[in-house]
Amino acid sequence: MTTPLRKSIYVGIAGLSIAGTAAGCAPSTQAPATQAPATQEGGQASTGSPSPGSTTSSAPIASSGATTYKDGTYSADGTYTSPNGQETVGVELTLAADKVSAVNITVHPSNPNTKKFQGEFASGIAAQIVGKDVDELKVSKVSGSSLTSGGFNDALEQIKSQAK
Repeated sequence: MTTPLRKSIYVGIAGLSIAGTAAGCAPSTQAPATQAPATQEGGQASTGSPSPGSTTSSAPIASSGATTYKDGTYSADGTYTSPNGQETVGVELTLAADKVSAVNITVHPSNPNTKKFQGEFASGIAAQIVGKDVDELKVSKVSGSSLTSGGFNDALEQIKSQAK
């Protein structure tokens, strides 16, 4: 029984590799613990019958292209509320094929606490978002900074609108 299952996984992997979507392979071959956002598409591909595996693996590829952003570098200032009042953080994202290829954060501190937390956020954000699909981003806490994430998410929505 394991041989047909392995064949369907290999067929699915080959189909996804040919299409150039290596990120879509992980959910169909491993537990989705590390790439939770991709499991929706990957899970659909792995439920197909073994013989049409390559046919069903193309369905997630088509659906992931539903929203396309123009490649380029975009920037926006996001706002959020802290115990000290309204704060702003600058976000610059470089997008390539709907994925984040680079990020730069400009801190706009209004006080020492804001400077500390925005600095921590800026030092850790790249590790969480570079290489990820822009539509799958929803940052909540980075390097101990949770409120700055609200400003980042606000700027992200502005950037997505600019890049359409």
